[in-house]
Amino acid sequence: MTADDRRSRILDAAEELFAEDGFDATPTSRIAEEAEVPKGLVFYYFPRKIDLLLTLLQERLPAPSRETVDGVVHRGDPARSLLALHRRLGLETHNSLVLRTIIFRESGTHPEVRDHLRRLRRALVELTETALDQAVEWTLAGTLRRQAAETWVSVMLDHANARRAGGALPDVKGAAAVVARAVGAPA
Repeated sequence: MTADDRRSRILDAAEELFAEDGFDATPTSRIAEEAEVPKGLVFYYFPRKIDLLLTLLQERLPAPSRETVDGVVHRGDPARSLLALHRRLGLETHNSLVLRTIIFRESGTHPEVRDHLRRLRRALVELTETALDQAVEWTLAGTLRRQAAETWVSVMLDHANARRAGGALPDVKGAAAVVARAVGAPA
């Protein structure tokens, strides 16, 4: 087994156990046991337990880059562009669901996790602003663009969380149409 394999097994085990039992309730010895590695190896790769959690978030739930909008923007059709962005981000995928369970649970007690959540949300808003700018055929006022992007990000996160919690799913198609109308797109 390579060093990368061992490190990945530790991260996989931590992700599963943190989602199941929570960060504070999961001892590193249990992570090592689940990963089938010596406990000292956990600390070799992650000197503090919080480093393990932060690495999970940084590597497996990173903030999206501007390249994420490549190929999703449909000029003149902001609603279609927003829906394509939603599909591209895949916030409701299994991996994302597990990590979001962790991030929302731990954000109340761990400032580092809360900071990651804020950075992720900010990146989603900025990405949505970029998509809107590229989708519309006119210049959007900065405040309107930001409000539309924040609204869309809220809808995407609500959709992802409703899937995680088993609640009623928001109408993302309808929400995309409302946001598009708000920025001046014809019905």
